[in-house]
Amino acid sequence: MSRRWLRRAAWAVVPAELLTVVCLAAGVDVPLPLLVAAEITVAALLVAEAVALLRLRRAGLSWREAAGELVPEPVLRLAGHELRLWQSLLLWVRRARHGLREGDLAFGHARGDAAMMYGLLFVCLVETVGLSVLLADWPAAHAVVLVLDVQTVLFLLGLRAAAVVRPHVLGGGVLRVRSGAHVDLAIPLQRIAAVRRRSAYAHAEAEGELNLPVGSQTSIVLELSEAVRAPRLLGGARAVRVVRFHADEPDALYAALVDALRPQGEAA
Repeated sequence: MSRRWLRRAAWAVVPAELLTVVCLAAGVDVPLPLLVAAEITVAALLVAEAVALLRLRRAGLSWREAAGELVPEPVLRLAGHELRLWQSLLLWVRRARHGLREGDLAFGHARGDAAMMYGLLFVCLVETVGLSVLLADWPAAHAVVLVLDVQTVLFLLGLRAAAVVRPHVLGGGVLRVRSGAHVDLAIPLQRIAAVRRRSAYAHAEAEGELNLPVGSQTSIVLELSEAVRAPRLLGGARAVRVVRFHADEPDALYAALVDALRPQGEAA
C-alpha cells in the first residue's frame, strides 16, 4: 500500500475507532460483527504502517523523517509536543533539568506565570470534583468527563513542568532560548550582534521578530547579524533576526551574555 493511501486510511480509520470507543463508553449496543471488523481494520492499518515505517528506515531515513512520510506534519508536531510534556513531568519529579551539560549556565523563566498556572490547575481540580458529583448518576457521561478532566490537569502540569525543567541555557558557544516544550531555539553566539536589557509588556507582531513573553513580559532583546530558523508548533520554521524573551534573573543573564560575547583576552 502506498504512503498516500496509508494516510487516507488513517484519516478514515482513526475517527471511526474513536467513535466506536465513545459509543461503547456511552453504553450503545454495537453489533459484535461490526466491532470485530473495526478492530481487524485498525490492526491491519497498524501492521501496514509498521511495515512502511521499517521500509523507509531501510531506505536511509531517520525515525523522524520516516514518521513524517506516513503521518501528517501537524499531527506529528502535536504528538512530539505531547511527548515532551510527559518527559518534562518525569524530569520535574526527578528534580532534573533538560539539555544541561557540565559547564553550562541555566537561567529559569518559569516564575512569571507560576501564579496563573497554579490558579488554572486549582480551577480544573474544583471542576473535576464538582462534575464527578453532578454526574454520579450517569456512569457513562461521568467516565468520559473524568477522563477529559484528568487529561486537562495532566496537560497543565506538563506545561508547568516544561517551563521549569527547560530553562534558557548558555554554553558551548550557543544560547538556547526556550519557551516551555514548544520553542527551543539555538542561537550561535557569533550571530548575536547586540544584546540589550530592556523590559517590555507590549509586543507587536512583526516579520523577522520572535517574542517569547512570560507573564506578558520580555526583558532581554537580541539583535542577530544573521537570521536563525525559529520553530513553530504547527507551522514550518521562520527566519528571525530579533528575539525578545524573559528570564527570572534578567540582569544575571544579560551579564553572562555580555561576558560570553566579549572577545577573548579583552579586559572586563
